[in-house]
Amino acid sequence: MRTFAIAASIAALALGLAGPASAQSPIIIKFSHVVATDTPKGKGAEKFKELAEKYTGGKVKVEVYPNSTLYKDKEELEALQLGSVQMLAPSNSKFGPLGIREFEVFDLPYILPDLKTLRKVTEGPLGARLLKLLDSKGITGLAYWDNGFKQMSANKKLIAPADYQGVKFRIQSSRVLQAQFKALGSLPQVMAFSEVYQALQTGVVDGQENTWSNIYTQKMHEVQKYITETNHGYIGYVVIVNKKFWDDLPADIRDQLSKAMKEATDFSNAQSQKENDDALAEIKKSGKSEIIKLTGEQDEAMRKAMEPVYKDAAGRVGQALIDEFLKEAKSTTN
Repeated sequence: MRTFAIAASIAALALGLAGPASAQSPIIIKFSHVVATDTPKGKGAEKFKELAEKYTGGKVKVEVYPNSTLYKDKEELEALQLGSVQMLAPSNSKFGPLGIREFEVFDLPYILPDLKTLRKVTEGPLGARLLKLLDSKGITGLAYWDNGFKQMSANKKLIAPADYQGVKFRIQSSRVLQAQFKALGSLPQVMAFSEVYQALQTGVVDGQENTWSNIYTQKMHEVQKYITETNHGYIGYVVIVNKKFWDDLPADIRDQLSKAMKEATDFSNAQSQKENDDALAEIKKSGKSEIIKLTGEQDEAMRKAMEPVYKDAAGRVGQALIDEFLKEAKSTTN
Protein backbone atom coordinates (compact mmCIF):
# COMPACT_ATOMS: atom_id res chain seq x y z
CA MET A 1 0.00 0.00 0.00
CA ARG A 2 2.81 2.36 1.00
CA THR A 3 4.66 1.47 -2.25
CA PHE A 4 1.54 2.29 -4.28
CA ALA A 5 1.16 5.65 -2.50
CA ILE A 6 4.79 6.57 -3.20
CA ALA A 7 4.44 5.58 -6.86
CA ALA A 8 1.25 7.64 -7.14
CA SER A 9 2.99 10.65 -5.58
CA ILE A 10 5.92 10.36 -8.00
CA ALA A 11 3.51 10.08 -10.94
CA ALA A 12 1.57 13.14 -9.77
CA LEU A 13 4.81 15.09 -9.34
CA ALA A 14 5.94 14.08 -12.82
CA LEU A 15 2.62 15.22 -14.30
CA GLY A 16 2.86 18.47 -12.41
CA LEU A 17 6.31 19.12 -13.84
CA ALA A 18 5.35 18.00 -17.36
CA GLY A 19 2.31 20.28 -17.53
CA PRO A 20 4.07 23.65 -17.26
CA ALA A 21 7.04 22.45 -19.35
CA SER A 22 4.85 21.46 -22.29
CA ALA A 23 2.84 24.67 -21.94
CA GLN A 24 6.08 26.61 -22.29
CA SER A 25 7.26 24.73 -25.38
CA PRO A 26 8.10 27.30 -28.09
CA ILE A 27 6.05 27.68 -31.26
CA ILE A 28 8.21 26.46 -34.15
CA ILE A 29 8.32 28.36 -37.46
CA LYS A 30 10.18 26.53 -40.22
CA PHE A 31 11.36 29.19 -42.71
CA SER A 32 12.56 27.54 -45.91
CA HIS A 33 14.22 29.31 -48.84
CA VAL A 34 16.30 28.37 -51.88
CA VAL A 35 19.26 30.78 -51.77
CA ALA A 36 22.44 31.05 -49.73
CA THR A 37 22.50 32.57 -46.24
CA ASP A 38 24.87 35.30 -47.46
CA THR A 39 22.31 36.98 -49.76
CA PRO A 40 19.72 39.73 -49.09
CA LYS A 41 16.98 37.09 -48.71
CA GLY A 42 19.17 34.85 -46.57
CA LYS A 43 20.18 37.74 -44.34
CA GLY A 44 16.56 38.90 -44.11
CA ALA A 45 15.49 35.44 -42.93
CA GLU A 46 18.20 35.41 -40.27
CA LYS A 47 17.21 38.92 -39.14
CA PHE A 48 13.57 37.82 -38.85
CA LYS A 49 14.66 34.82 -36.75
CA GLU A 50 16.66 37.07 -34.42
CA LEU A 51 13.86 39.63 -33.99
CA ALA A 52 11.00 37.11 -33.77
CA GLU A 53 12.70 35.20 -30.95
CA LYS A 54 13.61 38.46 -29.21
CA TYR A 55 10.16 40.11 -29.38
CA THR A 56 8.29 36.98 -28.33
CA GLY A 57 10.66 36.36 -25.43
CA GLY A 58 11.52 32.93 -26.77
CA LYS A 59 7.89 31.83 -27.17
CA VAL A 60 8.64 31.42 -30.88
CA LYS A 61 11.61 29.59 -32.34
CA VAL A 62 12.41 30.19 -36.01
CA GLU A 63 14.30 27.43 -37.85
CA VAL A 64 15.79 28.77 -41.09
CA TYR A 65 16.54 26.25 -43.86
CA PRO A 66 18.55 27.94 -46.67
CA ASN A 67 19.83 26.58 -50.00
CA SER A 68 16.86 24.26 -50.62
CA THR A 69 17.95 22.05 -47.70
CA LEU A 70 14.31 21.43 -46.76
CA TYR A 71 12.37 21.95 -50.01
CA LYS A 72 13.32 22.81 -53.59
CA ASP A 73 11.71 25.48 -55.79
CA LYS A 74 8.94 23.28 -57.15
CA GLU A 75 8.12 21.62 -53.82
CA GLU A 76 8.06 24.50 -51.35
CA LEU A 77 4.67 26.08 -52.11
CA GLU A 78 2.87 22.75 -51.83
CA ALA A 79 4.74 22.04 -48.60
CA LEU A 80 3.57 25.38 -47.19
CA GLN A 81 -0.04 24.73 -48.17
CA LEU A 82 0.12 21.30 -46.49
CA GLY A 83 1.61 22.83 -43.33
CA SER A 84 4.91 20.93 -43.60
CA VAL A 85 6.70 24.28 -43.50
CA GLN A 86 5.31 27.53 -42.12
CA MET A 87 7.17 30.31 -43.97
CA LEU A 88 8.71 30.89 -47.41
CA ALA A 89 9.97 33.79 -49.55
CA PRO A 90 9.40 32.72 -53.20
CA SER A 91 9.85 35.07 -56.16
CA ASN A 92 6.80 36.89 -57.50
CA SER A 93 6.75 34.77 -60.66
CA LYS A 94 6.09 31.59 -58.60
CA PHE A 95 2.46 32.57 -57.96
CA GLY A 96 1.35 32.47 -61.61
CA PRO A 97 1.47 28.64 -61.81
CA LEU A 98 -0.42 28.58 -58.49
CA GLY A 99 -3.31 30.38 -60.20
CA ILE A 100 -2.64 33.89 -58.86
CA ARG A 101 -1.62 35.32 -62.24
CA GLU A 102 -1.85 38.92 -61.06
CA PHE A 103 1.67 38.61 -59.61
CA GLU A 104 3.01 38.27 -63.18
CA VAL A 105 2.60 42.06 -63.41
CA PHE A 106 5.91 42.40 -61.52
CA ASP A 107 7.68 40.64 -64.43
CA LEU A 108 6.53 43.17 -67.04
CA PRO A 109 9.44 45.13 -68.55
CA TYR A 110 9.77 48.73 -67.33
CA ILE A 111 6.59 48.50 -65.21
CA LEU A 112 8.54 49.63 -62.12
CA PRO A 113 10.96 52.37 -63.20
CA ASP A 114 12.65 52.91 -59.82
CA LEU A 115 12.68 52.02 -56.11
CA LYS A 116 10.41 54.94 -55.23
CA THR A 117 7.64 53.55 -57.46
CA LEU A 118 8.28 50.04 -56.20
CA ARG A 119 7.85 51.14 -52.57
CA LYS A 120 4.68 53.04 -53.44
CA VAL A 121 3.21 49.83 -54.84
CA THR A 122 4.47 47.29 -52.29
CA GLU A 123 3.86 49.45 -49.20
CA GLY A 124 0.54 50.86 -50.38
CA PRO A 125 -3.03 49.61 -50.91
CA LEU A 126 -2.20 48.05 -54.29
CA GLY A 127 0.47 45.81 -52.79
CA ALA A 128 -1.82 44.90 -49.88
CA ARG A 129 -4.60 43.96 -52.29
CA LEU A 130 -2.30 41.62 -54.20
CA LEU A 131 -1.23 39.90 -50.98
CA LYS A 132 -4.90 39.40 -50.08
CA LEU A 133 -5.35 37.31 -53.25
CA LEU A 134 -3.19 34.62 -51.67
CA ASP A 135 -5.78 33.92 -48.95
CA SER A 136 -7.80 31.68 -51.28
CA LYS A 137 -4.79 29.36 -51.59
CA GLY A 138 -4.36 28.95 -47.83
CA ILE A 139 -1.52 31.48 -47.80
CA THR A 140 -1.06 34.78 -45.93
CA GLY A 141 1.24 37.33 -47.54
CA LEU A 142 3.36 39.23 -45.01
CA ALA A 143 5.88 41.37 -46.90
CA TYR A 144 7.70 42.16 -50.13
CA TRP A 145 11.49 41.68 -50.18
CA ASP A 146 13.75 43.03 -52.94
CA ASN A 147 16.39 41.36 -54.98
CA GLY A 148 16.79 44.32 -57.35
CA PHE A 149 16.55 45.53 -60.93
CA LYS A 150 17.76 43.41 -63.83
CA GLN A 151 20.47 44.00 -66.43
CA MET A 152 21.10 42.20 -69.76
CA SER A 153 24.33 40.32 -70.45
CA ALA A 154 25.78 38.43 -73.42
CA ASN A 155 28.99 37.84 -75.35
CA LYS A 156 27.93 40.44 -77.91
CA LYS A 157 26.99 44.07 -77.44
CA LEU A 158 23.28 44.52 -76.74
CA ILE A 159 22.38 48.07 -77.65
CA ALA A 160 19.51 48.06 -80.17
CA PRO A 161 16.56 45.62 -80.21
CA ALA A 162 18.01 44.09 -83.40
CA ASP A 163 21.06 42.95 -81.39
CA TYR A 164 18.85 40.49 -79.48
CA GLN A 165 17.76 38.64 -82.63
CA GLY A 166 18.53 34.92 -82.35
CA VAL A 167 20.30 35.21 -78.99
CA LYS A 168 19.62 32.29 -76.62
CA PHE A 169 18.61 33.75 -73.24
CA ARG A 170 18.19 31.93 -69.96
CA ILE A 171 14.98 32.92 -68.17
CA GLN A 172 13.04 32.04 -65.03
CA SER A 173 9.83 30.10 -65.61
CA SER A 174 7.50 32.99 -66.53
CA ARG A 175 5.15 33.51 -69.47
CA VAL A 176 5.81 37.24 -69.28
CA LEU A 177 9.57 36.73 -69.59
CA GLN A 178 9.06 34.33 -72.49
CA ALA A 179 6.98 36.97 -74.27
CA GLN A 180 9.58 39.63 -73.46
CA PHE A 181 12.41 37.84 -75.23
CA LYS A 182 10.23 36.65 -78.10
CA ALA A 183 9.30 40.30 -78.70
CA LEU A 184 13.03 40.98 -79.12
CA GLY A 185 13.48 38.02 -81.47
CA SER A 186 15.51 36.07 -78.89
CA LEU A 187 15.24 32.40 -77.96
CA PRO A 188 14.19 32.13 -74.28
CA GLN A 189 15.18 28.98 -72.40
CA VAL A 190 13.88 28.18 -68.92
CA MET A 191 16.73 27.07 -66.68
CA ALA A 192 17.40 26.69 -62.96
CA PHE A 193 19.42 29.52 -61.43
CA SER A 194 22.11 27.11 -60.21
CA GLU A 195 22.80 25.98 -63.79
CA VAL A 196 23.25 29.40 -65.41
CA TYR A 197 27.01 29.93 -64.94
CA GLN A 198 27.93 26.61 -66.56
CA ALA A 199 25.40 27.14 -69.36
CA LEU A 200 26.94 30.54 -70.15
CA GLN A 201 30.46 29.14 -69.90
CA THR A 202 29.75 26.25 -72.30
CA GLY A 203 27.56 28.20 -74.72
CA VAL A 204 24.34 26.33 -73.97
CA VAL A 205 22.85 29.83 -73.68
CA ASP A 206 24.32 33.09 -74.97
CA GLY A 207 23.00 35.52 -72.39
CA GLN A 208 20.87 36.13 -69.33
CA GLU A 209 19.12 38.86 -67.32
CA ASN A 210 19.78 39.38 -63.63
CA THR A 211 20.51 41.79 -60.82
CA TRP A 212 24.04 43.10 -60.26
CA SER A 213 24.36 41.12 -57.03
CA ASN A 214 23.30 37.86 -58.70
CA ILE A 215 25.63 38.45 -61.66
CA TYR A 216 28.58 39.13 -59.36
CA THR A 217 28.04 36.42 -56.72
CA GLN A 218 27.46 33.78 -59.40
CA LYS A 219 30.54 35.03 -61.34
CA MET A 220 28.48 35.48 -64.52
CA HIS A 221 30.52 38.58 -65.38
CA GLU A 222 33.53 36.27 -65.82
CA VAL A 223 31.83 34.42 -68.69
CA GLN A 224 29.96 37.35 -70.29
CA LYS A 225 31.88 39.98 -72.25
CA TYR A 226 29.19 42.64 -72.09
CA ILE A 227 26.55 43.78 -69.62
CA THR A 228 24.02 46.39 -70.68
CA GLU A 229 22.68 48.52 -67.84
CA THR A 230 18.97 48.42 -68.65
CA ASN A 231 17.16 48.20 -65.28
CA HIS A 232 14.33 46.85 -67.44
CA GLY A 233 12.83 44.43 -64.94
CA TYR A 234 12.53 43.67 -61.27
CA ILE A 235 13.20 40.55 -59.21
CA GLY A 236 11.50 40.42 -55.84
CA TYR A 237 10.09 37.99 -53.30
CA VAL A 238 6.93 37.71 -51.24
CA VAL A 239 7.32 36.46 -47.68
CA ILE A 240 4.39 34.15 -47.03
CA VAL A 241 3.10 32.00 -44.19
CA ASN A 242 0.60 29.13 -43.93
CA LYS A 243 -2.73 30.91 -43.34
CA LYS A 244 -4.19 28.45 -40.82
CA PHE A 245 -0.97 28.49 -38.80
CA TRP A 246 -0.91 32.31 -38.80
CA ASP A 247 -4.59 32.71 -37.94
CA ASP A 248 -4.33 30.20 -35.05
CA LEU A 249 -1.49 32.09 -33.35
CA PRO A 250 -2.36 34.06 -30.19
CA ALA A 251 -3.03 37.70 -31.13
CA ASP A 252 -0.11 39.05 -29.08
CA ILE A 253 2.33 36.59 -30.70
CA ARG A 254 1.04 37.52 -34.16
CA ASP A 255 1.56 41.23 -33.40
CA GLN A 256 5.11 40.61 -32.19
CA LEU A 257 5.92 38.57 -35.31
CA SER A 258 4.43 41.29 -37.54
CA LYS A 259 6.71 43.82 -35.87
CA ALA A 260 9.70 41.52 -36.41
CA MET A 261 8.74 41.06 -40.08
CA LYS A 262 8.42 44.82 -40.66
CA GLU A 263 11.92 45.44 -39.28
CA ALA A 264 13.40 42.44 -41.11
CA THR A 265 11.85 43.73 -44.35
CA ASP A 266 13.43 47.17 -43.93
CA PHE A 267 16.76 45.48 -43.18
CA SER A 268 16.56 43.06 -46.13
CA ASN A 269 15.59 45.75 -48.64
CA ALA A 270 18.38 48.08 -47.49
CA GLN A 271 20.79 45.14 -47.76
CA SER A 272 19.63 44.44 -51.31
CA GLN A 273 20.32 48.00 -52.45
CA LYS A 274 23.77 48.00 -50.84
CA GLU A 275 24.75 44.63 -52.30
CA ASN A 276 23.69 45.63 -55.82
CA ASP A 277 25.69 48.87 -55.56
CA ASP A 278 28.72 46.98 -54.20
CA ALA A 279 28.44 44.29 -56.88
CA LEU A 280 28.36 46.86 -59.70
CA ALA A 281 31.50 48.48 -58.28
CA GLU A 282 33.27 45.09 -58.06
CA ILE A 283 32.29 44.11 -61.62
CA LYS A 284 33.66 47.43 -62.90
CA LYS A 285 36.85 46.90 -60.89
CA SER A 286 37.35 43.38 -62.29
CA GLY A 287 37.41 44.64 -65.87
CA LYS A 288 36.08 41.28 -67.08
CA SER A 289 32.83 42.65 -68.54
CA GLU A 290 32.35 45.86 -70.47
CA ILE A 291 29.38 47.74 -69.03
CA ILE A 292 27.26 49.51 -71.62
CA LYS A 293 25.02 52.47 -70.77
CA LEU A 294 22.22 53.24 -73.22
CA THR A 295 21.44 56.71 -74.48
CA GLY A 296 17.94 58.12 -74.05
CA GLU A 297 17.08 57.21 -77.64
CA GLN A 298 18.44 53.67 -77.29
CA ASP A 299 16.49 53.16 -74.07
CA GLU A 300 13.31 54.38 -75.75
CA ALA A 301 13.84 51.95 -78.64
CA MET A 302 14.06 49.05 -76.15
CA ARG A 303 10.87 50.14 -74.40
CA LYS A 304 9.02 50.37 -77.71
CA ALA A 305 10.23 46.92 -78.78
CA MET A 306 8.78 45.41 -75.58
CA GLU A 307 5.36 47.07 -75.78
CA PRO A 308 3.72 43.91 -77.25
CA VAL A 309 4.49 42.11 -73.96
CA TYR A 310 1.87 44.23 -72.19
CA LYS A 311 -0.84 43.19 -74.65
CA ASP A 312 0.19 39.55 -74.31
CA ALA A 313 -0.01 39.72 -70.49
CA ALA A 314 -3.25 41.72 -70.24
CA GLY A 315 -5.44 38.65 -70.79
CA ARG A 316 -3.91 36.85 -67.82
CA VAL A 317 -2.95 39.67 -65.46
CA GLY A 318 -5.82 42.03 -66.27
CA GLN A 319 -5.53 45.36 -68.08
CA ALA A 320 -6.96 47.22 -65.09
CA LEU A 321 -4.12 46.03 -62.85
CA ILE A 322 -1.49 46.95 -65.43
CA ASP A 323 -3.06 50.42 -65.70
CA GLU A 324 -2.91 50.81 -61.92
CA PHE A 325 0.82 50.03 -61.90
CA LEU A 326 1.42 52.49 -64.75
CA LYS A 327 -0.62 55.15 -62.95
CA GLU A 328 1.49 54.72 -59.79
CA ALA A 329 4.68 55.04 -61.86
CA LYS A 330 3.41 58.17 -63.58
CA SER A 331 2.34 59.82 -60.32
CA THR A 332 5.75 59.07 -58.78
CA THR A 333 7.75 60.59 -61.65
CA ASN A 334 5.54 63.71 -61.95
